[in-house]
Amino acid sequence: MGGRITDLRALKSGRVAVYLDGRRAFVLTAIEAAQLRAGQVLSEDEIARLLERDLLEQAHELALRFLSYRPRSEREVADHLRRKGFDAQTVEAELERLRRVGLVDDRAFAQFWVENRTAFRPRSRRALQAELRRKGIPPAIIQEVLQETSPDERSLALRLARDRARRLRGLDPLTFRRRLAGYLIRRGFDGELVREILRIIEAEMGQGRDLPLDESA
Repeated sequence: MGGRITDLRALKSGRVAVYLDGRRAFVLTAIEAAQLRAGQVLSEDEIARLLERDLLEQAHELALRFLSYRPRSEREVADHLRRKGFDAQTVEAELERLRRVGLVDDRAFAQFWVENRTAFRPRSRRALQAELRRKGIPPAIIQEVLQETSPDERSLALRLARDRARRLRGLDPLTFRRRLAGYLIRRGFDGELVREILRIIEAEMGQGRDLPLDESA
């Protein structure tokens, strides 16, 4: 039912309560309420359009807040909005809005993810593929990005193994081997490569010399 706006009251939440004919009728985001004024008459259709735009604005505010912590894949944003109760049409409209301004970009996200992992929490190519699939990144993008940005698998595994081996010094040989192998396997390296790396590390340690900092040392 339409009516005349008799009051617009700012709420602590940052939204605005709209009063029609003396009664609180609905609540809008501040950006949608800014176009209204006391005394203005709203029809039912106008109210419906206001509420529809308000729903889109709510979704946008939530999406921007979600994206403020770190880059996200499209699936992550969509899942977040669905968990907040938005319907499929609103979610897709918001994704399209974010795409237009470059705030969601699965290829850029995949590059960020691989580079960040490589710098701070290195993983094998297989592990990175699995993580990106869980984020909803299309397989073609995953392959392209990994070809461009992922480090050499053997060099990475050897670097990680040497670093971990320094921390495991003093353990008996069997425990040392088991823990070092488990560490590499948890990071997604396959069994054949893990066995090769173990042989290299054990040979280096058996020679009674310090482990080099990287493969070229």
